[in-house]
Amino acid sequence: MPIPTPSRHVPVIGLTGGIGAGKSAVARCFGEHGVGWVDADDVAREIVMPGEPALAEIVSRHGPAILQADGQLDRRALRNRVFEDPVERRWLEQTTHPRIRQRLHDHLQRLRESGSPYCLLVSPLLIETDQRQIVDRILVVDVPEATQLARTATRDGVEHRQIEAIMAAQSSRDTRLAAADDVIDNSGDRQSLQTQVDRLDAYYRQLASSFSRIHQP
Repeated sequence: MPIPTPSRHVPVIGLTGGIGAGKSAVARCFGEHGVGWVDADDVAREIVMPGEPALAEIVSRHGPAILQADGQLDRRALRNRVFEDPVERRWLEQTTHPRIRQRLHDHLQRLRESGSPYCLLVSPLLIETDQRQIVDRILVVDVPEATQLARTATRDGVEHRQIEAIMAAQSSRDTRLAAADDVIDNSGDRQSLQTQVDRLDAYYRQLASSFSRIHQP
């Protein structure tokens, strides 16, 4: 399913990084500058809400035990099944990724119309999927792998074995850095992060201005 090409009047910055890198924290820092963003993880949750076709397909394949008592998807149970079975992981990706791409496009379209100087697409799988086709630059949030493990274990209460499986399903740190147009080192304190975001915000606003001049009628 081809991805509709977004308007080029408003740059879309693809913000990515491995699990535990702090992508959401970086997005919030940009948000303080009045920049809008859409988070692919949020969209991935949207498309498996009760009543969504993707959830019906998941239940048909895995049975009602994959649901919580309130009818919501038991994401931890699904994650356990998927990351221990490559066949199931591929099936889930084929079921959800096209729907995620379309929903991302819809959200980005609304952001472009909202007056945001540029938009962020926050996605852990930006490089691994064709989501990269709808961004103008790739911004990688980088931390050492040991930091990824420690932060994720503290945040999610997930065993290291599962975290390592998730990391293995994502691009390697070297691959992400090789694909990056811009990099934020998020291994320091909040002030260090804010300084880097301030610098990039100024640059992206200049980029947005050049886009506007190029596409003036």
